[in-house]
Amino acid sequence: MIALIRSSFRLASVPVSVLCIWAQVGLAADVTVHENIAYRSGSGLSDYERSRCALDLYLPKGVADFPVIVWFHGGNITAGDKAEETQVAIAQSLAARGIGVASVNYRLSPHVSFPAYIEDAAASVAWVLDHITEYSGDADNVFVSGHSAGGYLAAMVGIDGRYLGAHGYGLDDLAGMIPVSGQMVTHGTVRNERGLPESRPIVDAAAPVYHVSPEAPPWLAIAGSEDVPARPEENSYFIAALKAVDHTDARYLEFSGRNHGTIVSRIPESDDPVARAIVDFVTARMR
Repeated sequence: MIALIRSSFRLASVPVSVLCIWAQVGLAADVTVHENIAYRSGSGLSDYERSRCALDLYLPKGVADFPVIVWFHGGNITAGDKAEETQVAIAQSLAARGIGVASVNYRLSPHVSFPAYIEDAAASVAWVLDHITEYSGDADNVFVSGHSAGGYLAAMVGIDGRYLGAHGYGLDDLAGMIPVSGQMVTHGTVRNERGLPESRPIVDAAAPVYHVSPEAPPWLAIAGSEDVPARPEENSYFIAALKAVDHTDARYLEFSGRNHGTIVSRIPESDDPVARAIVDFVTARMR
């Protein structure tokens, strides 16, 4: 159920730092927000599941049949929230550019372990595919993205068809993938859950690169030149691995001078090249 619907965004509820960003780029006026929509339901859910399995919709006001990005926050799969200032600013800025955003919370380790958080991510994407037309969005143009751990979750949903398959959808139901600084090998938190050091790279069924196939959706992988160690190389290799299996629409973009934080924190800026790459990718691949 929708816990709260706002037909216009209430500026009094927004942190001053976010308002300053929006004031610079003129983004505060044309976005409708629907908060805390449950994407899992049923009597068998735990209290923790009910509290975490929710999403916020940021929608361009007065626009019909807009594309939608399902966005997953970062935080090493152990922390993070859709209500964080950066997450709100990113969603607002993309919606103001004409792209709806479903900003998603998911269960975190150690409350749950692999693959529960990926299953949550897939359930949220399935909810958007099921329901976004009720909010004037275009279910044929749903893209999946996120930063860091969120990029990993996005990548797993968009490359291992079993997760969406559990909800009756296939990879071809996604218009495109845009992981930002996502981990393309088995995530460090998954390794920790297995008692392995995060520093030991693993590629198995929990790694996006393990599942590369030509049937994957169009793909744009993004990282910063000053990102965390090996992250640019992981993403470059992932795109190379897709091309090696004859995937025809896969690209890696590396942004000079951007680190693991600034690769996303500057997206709300009006002239940000990362934001421009995301918007260009979406608009070029709308079906």
